Amino acid sequence: MSIRAIRIHQTGGPEMMRLEHIELPAPGPGELQVRHTAIGVNFTDIHHRTGRYPVPQFPVVLGMEGAGVVEAVGPGVTLFRPGDRVAYNGRTPGAYAEARVLPQDWAVRLPDDIADVPAAAMMLKGLTAQYLVRRTHRIEPGETILVHAAAGGVGLILCQWAKHLGARVIGTVGTECKAQIALAHGCDHAIVYTQEPFAERVRALTDGEGVAVVYDSVGRDTFDGSLASLRPCGLLVSFGTASGPIPPLDLFRLNRMGSLFVTSASLYTHTANPATLRESAAELFAVVRAGHVRIEIDRTMPLEEAAQAQRLLEERQTSGSVVLLP
Repeated sequence: MSIRAIRIHQTGGPEMMRLEHIELPAPGPGELQVRHTAIGVNFTDIHHRTGRYPVPQFPVVLGMEGAGVVEAVGPGVTLFRPGDRVAYNGRTPGAYAEARVLPQDWAVRLPDDIADVPAAAMMLKGLTAQYLVRRTHRIEPGETILVHAAAGGVGLILCQWAKHLGARVIGTVGTECKAQIALAHGCDHAIVYTQEPFAERVRALTDGEGVAVVYDSVGRDTFDGSLASLRPCGLLVSFGTASGPIPPLDLFRLNRMGSLFVTSASLYTHTANPATLRESAAELFAVVRAGHVRIEIDRTMPLEEAAQAQRLLEERQTSGSVVLLP
């Protein structure tokens, strides 16, 4: 079957992304053929395009998450049948396409009251927020936390969920406009990091104590300030490097700063087990359906405008999620 897809033949800038016709194979044992209705855009896709994250081979279809309808199933598939609405977060790229074939263990069934566009925007970002606040550091009522990129796709979900769990949430953002968005989505305080040093402001907001945990998807530009924002025995969770890789760390530095903890966390570790994936997705869907977390869509764009969608994300021109429509 011939489909349209966005591929790169080598790493580089957005101009490397090409809309091409490719042949989609039939689903093999344990696989689904899914016709996409919506496709999420993420920084992970940019990292694949630039070469920061390796890809299996070239040419490669970009994209990690999507929603759609099962069109066919391979031998041995027991969890789904044609016509089922599903969403997924893949282990390898392939979502920027009209359809794809994927293992059934990557997919979850969508509830009737979860629409396709927010579903495509929440499988990577929402499940990331889920493991961050429920597994990597299980937030307790009354804790004060710091969330970087609080008005971004993961940030908006994370801040809302943490607030629902009873946390006091401090967020960092790049502009006053984004500060207002963050404040409307669970943040108690929004620090515009381009106007003041965020670590100093965090200390002032916590009477010098610091926060229990920092959730940092920015990387190089925020790492030192994140450490300086922690209370003794606090935890820095690094789950992204939007500004660039974190430089090497002298572990004894953590000792001197108050016996701090640092971890680098991955969604794929937390969802490697299919049963755990379904449990995590069910918890995500539950907080969305209850209204505790809103999945904010910055904009939808046609599949053929995927390169522009990535440019907007790289330039910090978006708040919430960008979704491609095939």
